[in-house]
Amino acid sequence: MAHLVWDWNGTLLDDLALVVAATNASLASVGGPVVTAEDHRRDYRRPIIAYYEHLLGRALTPEEFVQLDTVFHDAYRVGLPTITLAADARDAIAAWTGTQSLLSMFFHDELMSVVTAHGLHPHLSRVDGLKVPVGGGPKAPHLREHLDALGLAGPECVLIGDSVDDAHAAAEVGAAAVLYAGGFTHVDVLRATGLPVATTLVEAVTLAATVTTNATAVAAGSVALA
Repeated sequence: MAHLVWDWNGTLLDDLALVVAATNASLASVGGPVVTAEDHRRDYRRPIIAYYEHLLGRALTPEEFVQLDTVFHDAYRVGLPTITLAADARDAIAAWTGTQSLLSMFFHDELMSVVTAHGLHPHLSRVDGLKVPVGGGPKAPHLREHLDALGLAGPECVLIGDSVDDAHAAAEVGAAAVLYAGGFTHVDVLRATGLPVATTLVEAVTLAATVTTNATAVAAGSVALA
């Protein structure tokens, strides 16, 4: 069976409401609009600076993005201790009979603490998070590094995530992907990629067990953006 790479935020971790609240705190710091969860699910994209530019209706300097990112993460950290895993996250992890790992764009040291606190680390052969002070870019290069560290090639793997960027990342390395509609991205946007879409994590694992790289991986850059 292929190796499974889990996304974290919006997938295993049910943190959409917190992300929206932290986004609004960030936008408020520059007089921006208020967004709802549905706004976020419709418009979310990476790089994150492009998402902020869409919401604010103007270009941002790198310095402005750092400010927004700092406010976001300060607000996010305040609420993080109250956030739980997705309802069927543990069942989904248990349902996968092959090896599995986790790749997140949340800061690595903080990610490790949260994953450990939830007791997931014994099930995961590797956990990687962001190892630079400011992120927001595409996941693809991080996924490549993650698989290299595991000694795996993309076609040996399937990724479960909740965003179009997850689809792009899988395509970049030649991995299969299943997209989860319970996270940061509207189901219609996910379906537009042409990849399998699941409404629960257990269903996502079932789909991941049946897809093959040849049948589901798409060429890099061919997945439609929101």
